[in-house]
Amino acid sequence: QVQLVESGGGLVQAGGSLRLSCAASGRTLSSYAMGWFRQVPGKEREFVEAITWGGNIYYGYSVKGRFAISRDNAKNTVYLQMNSLKPEDTAVYYCAAGSFPASSVSRAGSYDYWGQGTQVTVSS
Repeated sequence: QVQLVESGGGLVQAGGSLRLSCAASGRTLSSYAMGWFRQVPGKEREFVEAITWGGNIYYGYSVKGRFAISRDNAKNTVYLQMNSLKPEDTAVYYCAAGSFPASSVSRAGSYDYWGQGTQVTVSS
């Protein structure tokens, strides 16, 4: 079992930055693909970004060039650096872990473990 806890969400003005953290316990994350998703009420969970165990990075269409995922295997933590934030980035952000082919990295159903989510609100 893997337990994931997100932190770092909050309220920020448009154009600002936030860094989310996802700390894992129970197992080392080094062998898992790690992803970030976000969700707003009434909509499906949206893929944001992911990093495979080998370090390959995959971006969601809406965040490419603004967000950056990284992982620190020694700290068993994954980060999401979010820059140039827009009001439409407002959502609950979730981190997730799983083992699957890279072709499935953007599918929420591919992931086995999820955090509880952290709210990000971007004001205009």
